[in-house]
Amino acid sequence: MDEFTDQIKAQTKRKLRAKSRENHIWSGFGMFGLVGWSVALPAVLGALLGIWIDERYPNSHSWTLVLLIAGLCIGCWNAARWVMKEHKSISDEESKND
Repeated sequence: MDEFTDQIKAQTKRKLRAKSRENHIWSGFGMFGLVGWSVALPAVLGALLGIWIDERYPNSHSWTLVLLIAGLCIGCWNAARWVMKEHKSISDEESKND
């Protein structure tokens, strides 16, 4: 019976913590925006650099496409790393409070 009671107490604590956070929805939207920018910015910068290189030094292959894909990969890696870091900090906070 004590295990069941402990589970109920932990669940109640989590719900109260979630309710006490102000602008929780808005911070979630902000996180989506941050992740989007962390992917889009390197991709756009790679494309712009590729366009510049293609205009200055014409070649048989497209530097624009190569650098766009490289920027996209870097952005996705950066966003995944950031999301994992945030997930770990949230998990650590929850386990500390339980």
